[in-house]
Amino acid sequence: MSTIIKAEHLSYSYPGDEEGQSVQALRDVSFSIEEGEFVAILGHNGCGKSTLAKILCMILLPEEGKLYIDGKNMTEDSITEADINDGRRKVGMVFQNPDNQLVATIVEEDIAFGPENLGLPPEKIRQRVDWALKTVGMTKYARHAAHRLSGGQKQRVAIAGAIAMRRKCIIFDESTAMLDPHGRKEVMDTISRLNREEGITVIHITHYMNEATMADRVLVMQQGGIIMEGKPTEVFSRAEELWQAKLDVPQTTELLWHVRQAGYDVALDIFDPADCAAEIARALEGKTHGGNNT
Repeated sequence: MSTIIKAEHLSYSYPGDEEGQSVQALRDVSFSIEEGEFVAILGHNGCGKSTLAKILCMILLPEEGKLYIDGKNMTEDSITEADINDGRRKVGMVFQNPDNQLVATIVEEDIAFGPENLGLPPEKIRQRVDWALKTVGMTKYARHAAHRLSGGQKQRVAIAGAIAMRRKCIIFDESTAMLDPHGRKEVMDTISRLNREEGITVIHITHYMNEATMADRVLVMQQGGIIMEGKPTEVFSRAEELWQAKLDVPQTTELLWHVRQAGYDVALDIFDPADCAAEIARALEGKTHGGNNT
């Protein structure tokens, strides 16, 4: 497995107010992401998540540090415009508001926009559009007016536009934040399928802890730096540390934590509600049996 993204000591500050006081958004951030991984990034508003996403997409350039995309150092002085464009073709982004991403009135025309700008021949564009529509489950909406779709459907069209560019990695910057529960499920099912079946590397920035449990790995950010990293089971087992950072944990983790505080021996790394209920039942039964034996 090859490394698709490698960040070394990235830092970035936004220009300040009239008095010239700058605001540091990223502080010495280092990590790597392997091709085909599903990584979730958590943190409060203002912790640097979106700034990091823009740097990974090369919308912003870091003030310090190095960024490697598919093995290429995108921050070295000798980098060319062609190198940057090549990197941007490999890493794309789906934003929070789907209405801000649709550029055409008809669904299939919107998806074709990116491949057309790559200068691909019409038959190749047609193949990519059809494949992208099928992959996100929107084939029957190909000729629909984009503005008539639901929020979840619009977001799936935005995802289709990203994968039609044949990107190796897609960053989802709170792409479910403006959707209702049904729309969030539609989008998360699509994201999971892209990762699992198409091998697309996923970086998912989210406030929803249950979405983060679907990832292979979780990065937790605070004040511009990474304060925690690991598998979802490892990160969410550290519930008290996350609460101290004013972050939530999955509902099952919180429930199991309270059960443990009541004196029952339960695991915290369980995210499925049915498995959570079974764990609590097991612990209660074991304590009851223990009480009968004394």
